[in-house]
Amino acid sequence: MDAITSTNFKLPGQKSFYKGKVRDVYNINDELLVMVVSDRISAFDVVLPKGIPYKGQVLNQIASKFLKATSDIVPNWVIDTPDPMVTVGRLCEPFKVEMVIRGYMSGHAWRTYKSGKRELCGVKLPEGMKENDKFPEPIITPTTKASVGHDEDISREEILKQGIVSKQDYEQLEKYTRAIFKRGTELADKMGLILVDTKYEFGKLVGISNPDRHNNIYLIDEIHTPDSSRYFYKEGYAERQQKGEPQKQLSKEFVREWLMANGFQGKDGQQVPEMTDEVVKQISERYIELYENILGEKFQRADASNVLKRVETNINSFLNKHSNLLQL
Repeated sequence: MDAITSTNFKLPGQKSFYKGKVRDVYNINDELLVMVVSDRISAFDVVLPKGIPYKGQVLNQIASKFLKATSDIVPNWVIDTPDPMVTVGRLCEPFKVEMVIRGYMSGHAWRTYKSGKRELCGVKLPEGMKENDKFPEPIITPTTKASVGHDEDISREEILKQGIVSKQDYEQLEKYTRAIFKRGTELADKMGLILVDTKYEFGKLVGISNPDRHNNIYLIDEIHTPDSSRYFYKEGYAERQQKGEPQKQLSKEFVREWLMANGFQGKDGQQVPEMTDEVVKQISERYIELYENILGEKFQRADASNVLKRVETNINSFLNKHSNLLQL
């Protein structure tokens, strides 16, 4: 099986190329973005040395389903998915914040709380909470969007004070964030899952042929995938909380736990543990399990015998078919 860890396509109308932690993004004529969701895997803001077969397909297809399922709440950037690992959409200028929303005291929120702090991103945290307890209401804990290195926690007040986002736009981002999280929670519940926390990214259209550029806010990137979200199994949640037991999770937390157990948390001087073929296979199988549990359908493995060639062919076919839209 091949795993895509990098791409270097030369696409018709290509203006620029950006390589993120997981995604390779091609700007086409300042109108479209072609996003290849690679099989790279990151944890603690570090890209691990080996790719995970089918991980890109899992993330891309989950995101595609949930973007469609929330398009009545907020417009999103997607035009089509011409390959299981590729999304093509409208070019947007991202806001320089990620909207993190948390329904439960888990992950980073719990680590902050356990250290004795009772405030996160300007939000007061109730006393007497235990790990994985449900918040009275979901809380929004934004982060700055770092192009390199770690994203940083930031408060609503600081975002407005620094002028990172206008007050009008930020209030709309909060409304969208709460509404999408509510929809995601309802969809997860139907699958016997609890959507614990997640993050959303938004932007504004910038393509020169877009009539509402710089006005409408669009939902961009991915949503409700195991890379951007944490899920618990609903069955047994209350009993496990009562007994003080760990919750059964559906997220990539298992990757972080494996790294931490092997002495790695992304800190200076630490070495990524060896990723054996067996470890890679286990992570791949876990991602497929995540897909099937989150969407409630069987995962169909795409042909991975020459995955780079397949992806490039499908992208070119889409762009050639729609060349009239781009004046290519």
